[in-house]
Amino acid sequence: MPWLEHDNVRLYHEFDDPHDTSKPVLVLSNSLGTNLGMWAPQLDALRQHFRVLRYDQRGHGQTSVPEAPFGVAQLGGDVLALLDHYDIDLALFCGLSMGGLTGLWLAAYHGERFPRMVVSNTAALIGTQQSWNTRIAQVEQGGMASVTETVLERWFTQGYRDAAPGRVDIVKAMLLSTPDAGYNGNCGAIRDADLRAQLSNIRVPMLVIGGTHDISTPAAQTKLIADGVPGAQYVELSAGHLANWEQADGYTEALVSFLTTGVAHEAAHG
Repeated sequence: MPWLEHDNVRLYHEFDDPHDTSKPVLVLSNSLGTNLGMWAPQLDALRQHFRVLRYDQRGHGQTSVPEAPFGVAQLGGDVLALLDHYDIDLALFCGLSMGGLTGLWLAAYHGERFPRMVVSNTAALIGTQQSWNTRIAQVEQGGMASVTETVLERWFTQGYRDAAPGRVDIVKAMLLSTPDAGYNGNCGAIRDADLRAQLSNIRVPMLVIGGTHDISTPAAQTKLIADGVPGAQYVELSAGHLANWEQADGYTEALVSFLTTGVAHEAAHG
């Protein structure tokens, strides 16, 4: 079944070939305001190497909206629950933005279950209390439509928005379809998360991907993860926040290279 009941949440997920053990499992974790469809640019390439497990985070997509507040520990717990449901002891992981923050928590507290991990366009501390509280208040008053255009401007460069309006519209539809309460619940989880002190204790081999033009999580903040996690590699792509869309080929190449060989290759910025 594509739903898992866990922690008073009904988690929607899609898992390729759950009974085929010939390929390693790769969990993909999404950005705030999107759903599992955000990995469409990578999916075909990833399926050649991995059994891909995607899911809608709590409050997003087809997953239910929790009634009680939650934090990054619950976001990470959802990933662990999915792995346990399928009796998966070890899995690779890639998370972007909020998904990357979830990955950092997993690496810090359950690193033994993740042989390799990629986190991108994220930070150990994202934004400020004030910025998140302002965003939450705006959505409470005006709904997702009141923040969507601003978010898209922060997520994609002007050049990409002009060159690929149809692709930007796909992401826009994800944002607009996100329940207000679900979005705000996750804003609160990000607001309250600070994993800076945990970085030096992480022992999971990690690739960190930054975006040169990322406004939401500037590359300098993303690089601090690579500087803080022992042995982490860093790749920077000429992209905004959703680097896996704006530089889809370069992102996919870096991801696959690291997860299959342990070495990240940075593609031409394009």
